[in-house]
This record gives sequence, C-alpha cells and structure tokens, in this order.
Amino acid sequence: MDLDATRLRTLLDAFPRARVAILGDIMLDRYVWGEVNRISQEAPVPIVEVRRNSSRFGAAANVAENVASLGAEATLVGVVGEDEAGRELLSLLTGRGVDVANVVTEPGRPTTTKLRVIAHSQQVVRADSEVTTDVAGTVETRLIEGLKAAIAESDVLIVSDYGKGVVTGSTLSAAISTARELGKKVCVDPKESHFASYVGVTAITPNQKEAGGAVGVTIADDESLLTVGWELQGKLEAECVIITRGEHGMSLFMKGGELVHLPTVAREVYDVTGAGDTVVSALAVALAAGASMVEAATIANHAAGLVIREVGTASVGLDAIERSFADVGNGGRVG
Repeated sequence: MDLDATRLRTLLDAFPRARVAILGDIMLDRYVWGEVNRISQEAPVPIVEVRRNSSRFGAAANVAENVASLGAEATLVGVVGEDEAGRELLSLLTGRGVDVANVVTEPGRPTTTKLRVIAHSQQVVRADSEVTTDVAGTVETRLIEGLKAAIAESDVLIVSDYGKGVVTGSTLSAAISTARELGKKVCVDPKESHFASYVGVTAITPNQKEAGGAVGVTIADDESLLTVGWELQGKLEAECVIITRGEHGMSLFMKGGELVHLPTVAREVYDVTGAGDTVVSALAVALAAGASMVEAATIANHAAGLVIREVGTASVGLDAIERSFADVGNGGRVG
C-alpha cells in the first residue's frame, strides 16, 4: 500500500494525539567545535582552536526529543546522575516539552556524557564519562514504578537500549509484561546482548551488525540478510523485525511471512549518529497515530533520511517529512 498525500496528511495530523513512553539510557552529547592549524609540540596531536560549544540529546534522550519534535507527547523513564550534566539534560528536555517526572536521579552515578571534538567537520577525538553497571535496589524499583505509570498513560512504549545499565532483565520484563497486559505496542531499538529478552515485542529495529550478531551470521548479501531476518522474526515472534541497512534502506520481516524492502531516500549522508533513534521514534509515533506497520516504516525511512544529512544527533518535524515525501515519493517499496 502506497502512502498518497491524503493518507500521509491524515496520519501526520494524528501525530499530536500520540502518547509515547520511552524507557532507556539517557545521554548528553557535548560538542567542541573548532579549527586545526598546527600540531602540538608536546605530542604528535592536533591543537584545536575552540570556536564554540554545544550540547545535544543522546540515546533515549534523543529518542524523546525526536518524539516531541514530531508533535507527540513524550514521557521519558531513565536515570541521570546528581551532577551538572544531569541537570543540564533535564532542563533541555523540559524545554523541549518532554515529561521527565519519571527520570530517577542516582547519586554517585555520573550522567552518561559523550564529548566530541570537531574540527573542519571531522571528529578529532571523543571522550566518554559513564558507568555501565545495571541499576539495582531502590533505583531499579523506582524506575519500574515510573515505567508502569508511564505505559498506562501512553499508546506505545519505546525501549532505547544502549547497554548503559537502565534496560535490565527486570526493567525489560516489567516493560513488556505491562505493555502486553494493557494492550500497548512496544518498539525496541536493541542492544545485541539483550535480544533474548525482546520476545513478543511489536517491532524491533536492529541495524545489520546488531541483527547478524544476534544470530551469529554476518549479513554480507541478500541471502544472509534473509537468513538473519527470518531467524530473528521466528525467535522473537515480533509483529515486525526491521533491519536498517544504511545506504540500502531497510528490510521488514513481517509476522506471517511478508517481506518488504524500503530503499533509502537519503540524498546526502554526513553523519549516521542517532539515525536509529529517529527510526524507532518515527515508527512508534506513526503506529500510535494509526499507521500500518509498512506505513509507519515508510515514514521512519523518510525521517532517517533527513537526519543523516546533519552532523551529530538531530530531529525532524512534520513539515520536513511531508516535504521529503513530496520530493522523493514513497521510498520505492518493493517486496
């Protein structure tokens, strides 16, 4: 089924009524922008002359911001540290209209922060501040309580798993079981080590590396793609396994045996950072708005094609998605 302009407009008009809960690892992406004109005498490294600094959302925070940018209601469930980075993140998220009432502050645990130094549009170095041990005790208990409340008030749940300790066996079990009991959809941007816990989700969006790693097969051609996709679909019993394939678009392995390929709509690729966040965000909001799985994936494909034109994480709005459809069409569904 193609998405004509009328159907697209109907779905996009429903986005502001969509309510999305997000469980996942919250990160702050910090950037130092500058120029390199010389090499240090202290060590053979470039000296970056700083011109400006900026901060952006990362991981589940970026997912929540993407959901809000699409006009939907975003409720974030996760953990930040009792530090300056955590306070900055919560302030930025609140400013974007994201509900952070269920974000737990854990003293002694730093807010996950990625510092990237960029010179002449190229990354020079990245420095990470993080603790990746699983949350436990009262923090985990508070997360689960907040998660259940958020799911009850939402149409769909997104699990944004970056392996930083928030998506544990207990939180994931509570998320999926609560959503199932309440009849809510679950969309997962996965981490390879947790695949066994994603059984029964509505949609899962691994990239080629993650999907191949989950079944022990490297995706190198169409044959291996089909092997991995159908094996994952069978193991997880998901309504749809969506394997994102970079410049090759995405492939949908549907429950019931239907296969759909969506070629990429991107014209320029500057940075794929955060593209997976955008895919799962747009997919979930579209499903909450009443789209079919193929319609939702088609919209997500266009959204991803827009954000990879930007350096660093980015988000898109409804007008940009509508223009993308007008410019390049439906994205050439085949299958």
